[in-house]
Amino acid sequence: MAGEAASALGLSMAVLAEHPDDAACEVAAEVVLGSPFVAADLRAIAARCDVLTFDHEQVDLELVAEVAAHGTIVRPGADTLELAVDKARMRSVLDEAGVPVPAYLVVDDVPNALDAVASFAEAHGWPLMVKAARGGYDGKGVWPVADRAEAAEALTGVAGQVVVEELLPLDAELAVMVARRPSGASVAWPAVETAQVGGVCREVLVPGRLDADVLEAASALGQKVAEIAGGVGVMAVELFWSGGRLLVNEVATRPHNSGHWTMEGAVTSQFENHVRAVLDLPLGSAAAQHPRVASVNVFGGPAGEDPAGLLPRGLAVEGAHVHLYGKSARPGRKLGHVTVCGDEAEVVRSRAWSAAIALGTPVPDGIEQAGVLP
Repeated sequence: MAGEAASALGLSMAVLAEHPDDAACEVAAEVVLGSPFVAADLRAIAARCDVLTFDHEQVDLELVAEVAAHGTIVRPGADTLELAVDKARMRSVLDEAGVPVPAYLVVDDVPNALDAVASFAEAHGWPLMVKAARGGYDGKGVWPVADRAEAAEALTGVAGQVVVEELLPLDAELAVMVARRPSGASVAWPAVETAQVGGVCREVLVPGRLDADVLEAASALGQKVAEIAGGVGVMAVELFWSGGRLLVNEVATRPHNSGHWTMEGAVTSQFENHVRAVLDLPLGSAAAQHPRVASVNVFGGPAGEDPAGLLPRGLAVEGAHVHLYGKSARPGRKLGHVTVCGDEAEVVRSRAWSAAIALGTPVPDGIEQAGVLP
């Protein structure tokens, strides 16, 4: 999707891909087969680019810093990427900057981690969240634990630092997308409400169902985090709304699932502004173009049917903008998304879910239906 945005601006994209059938290869001007964890592969893609950027944070920060030290422009840089790669680093940096975050403890001494978790529980109560500091995404490397025994099980096999956090009662989850140029000039899209099930985003509602003052406060907090991170490009800031408090949960230093709605719903998409930002071009407006937008992710169903074969059914839903990623289908895999824009919240949400279901997406437990799902 970033490649398509670049192409519309007359720019070309080279991709470092581990497999020749990776989705981005279809739109790339050039493909280098390799891994971001192999120094020679990273140097090979860097040699073909004016600017090196990323679509995920699972990279070797030392290699990224090395490439930058040899003259490649890398945006965002390794220091910013570390906030998304390392939960312990992210928590400590934001906490020291006065950004509200859940109560947490970073455990360095893994052999004694269980005692540290139990001690934290004495102060904050069970249940808790236990997170591997590095390597987790989409709910992986994150474990809710109800007692010492479950904590012991979660810690089995974890290497490196562990982050222990209070488990909060959530009234809502939100996300703020910010695009930032090297000069620090930035734009922020409206804060959105997200629904996470099993640590994975299932739907995004714009502006969602929270009061305007909460959304404005979330937007301001997201922009503050982006400034603290000092990154260049698009950043996602995910927040909790709990008991009248906004707390920062995660950051992603790249275009993000919670910003896919911008492709049809905003004046400038997150992908176009990411390209503009990393190339130090003027940023486009992040204003919403419609009063209401709903975006629902397309997931593989239990039979593993490819949603591409169901495309006519998805497109038959009025107002549905379907995006399929070209990934091989399997149960539970994120394969695309559907966005619907309009004037009425219940209508756009119902149509977005109708299209996702028509494409084979199961409705997960935990999605509040409120009579609007088909």
